[in-house]
Amino acid sequence: MLIRDRISLRAPGWFGRCCVAAAALSVASPALADFRLCNKTDSRVGVSIGYKDHETWSTEGWWNVASNSCETLLRGPLSARFYYVYAIDYDRGGEWNGKAYMCTRDKEFTIKGIEDCLARGYERSGFFEIDTGEQKSWTVQLTEPTANPAAAAPSGATTPPATAGARAGLESGTAVR
Repeated sequence: MLIRDRISLRAPGWFGRCCVAAAALSVASPALADFRLCNKTDSRVGVSIGYKDHETWSTEGWWNVASNSCETLLRGPLSARFYYVYAIDYDRGGEWNGKAYMCTRDKEFTIKGIEDCLARGYERSGFFEIDTGEQKSWTVQLTEPTANPAAAAPSGATTPPATAGARAGLESGTAVR
């Protein structure tokens, strides 16, 4: 069930200690193709997503995802290769973020465009990139911090790609599988 409540809480950064794993799902039926996020932590998290819709970048939020549960963020077959996620931990503080900057706000939102966030009255938040490899269905798993730095992916550029196929990179401490 999609739950999008208003939030006013901002969490301090501790992303460097967090790990994010993403896994593609093999789906036989097109009706099951979605972009899902599973919260594998003991905390409640708030999630926002960014994506390119035709020629326009869009961001949406917030989905409140309970501890050890999953939510569908986008329904239907995925139309893009790259998606971006920004999440905050409501209970312990911290965030899962990256270097692809997009617009957000504290309350429920759908924002068109990623430029001039502050001038347009929005916040500028760093999203981490998910490369779906053009799969039609994808699940991201937010996990607790681990002591395994070998899973870290390299950092990349600071903005979302202008065209499909370019990479914005992941914040150190994120892993994509």
